[in-house]
Amino acid sequence: MPPEKQSELIGSPEYSPFEVSLKEALQVFYSLSSLEDVLRRAAECCAGSLREGHKLLVCGNGGSACEAQHLVGELMGRYKSDRMALAAIAMTADSAVLTCIGNDYCFEDIFARQLQALGQAGDILVVFTTGGYSPNILRALEAARSLKLMSIAFLGRDGGAARSLTDCALIVPHADTARVQEGHQFLLHSLMDSIETIIALES
Repeated sequence: MPPEKQSELIGSPEYSPFEVSLKEALQVFYSLSSLEDVLRRAAECCAGSLREGHKLLVCGNGGSACEAQHLVGELMGRYKSDRMALAAIAMTADSAVLTCIGNDYCFEDIFARQLQALGQAGDILVVFTTGGYSPNILRALEAARSLKLMSIAFLGRDGGAARSLTDCALIVPHADTARVQEGHQFLLHSLMDSIETIIALES
């Protein structure tokens, strides 16, 4: 069923919460086809950086922190292909570093400070944020710009303030956090499909 027909059914009292969520999710997935070119560019940049010995630095808050660690796991372990390990760091994973920076500086600096310590020329910052207004994500994107590092942002809604701070915006155009996170996971897997394909072709 096309998205325009689904939208007429969402919110109707004859549908259960499950059915409404399913229809919303389908609408989101239909909308992601418009991101194919942006995703391809993101994958090409990531594959190029990783191939040259650089790394991805990844972050997010809450459920988006889980997506950040998910992406890093796929890169350092394996997704589908049995290929070389790919360098990535989840800046959400070290509780000592996060609490040290949060305590000695402020929570808004927990990712930017790590980026300043770990980021090197050729690395890429990858952020996940459903709203696009998290102060610590915005500061990380600003830090990436000051360090002249490329950034890729998985965003929701209209992209928020993060949209203008990133080099590559993958925006899931929905207001519900759950639907945005579902879209992000699909895009994350699609990114991995493309990265592994590119690296296999260049091996």
